[in-house]
Amino acid sequence: MGKLTTHVLDTAAGTPAAGMRIDFAAVVENDVRPVRTIYTNAEGRTDQPLLAADAMRVGEFELMFHVADYFRRQGHALAEPPFLDRVPIRFAIADPAAHYHVPLLCSPWAYSTYRGS
Repeated sequence: MGKLTTHVLDTAAGTPAAGMRIDFAAVVENDVRPVRTIYTNAEGRTDQPLLAADAMRVGEFELMFHVADYFRRQGHALAEPPFLDRVPIRFAIADPAAHYHVPLLCSPWAYSTYRGS
């Protein structure tokens, strides 16, 4: 069965990004439709997959990572407005039977992502 997962790593501290807010949405005809808001656990992961089993479907999705709020809570002095506030990652699921893992590696000034396993 397929599933969608994510995790966040704080590359400034070299640790998992615990407590980061992530807004998960479906994108239909360029319209962002919120699905739910989740927070990362102590390991920088969500406690449950974002989608799994029968909920997996072909389509476009978006994860909105609230990085500035996270880094402020970590004690970073950010400019106003911060260089990175929220990081959106839009991606598509083509095979609902596959595992899609969308990690975010971030600092207050940079980020990267990839399709993990």
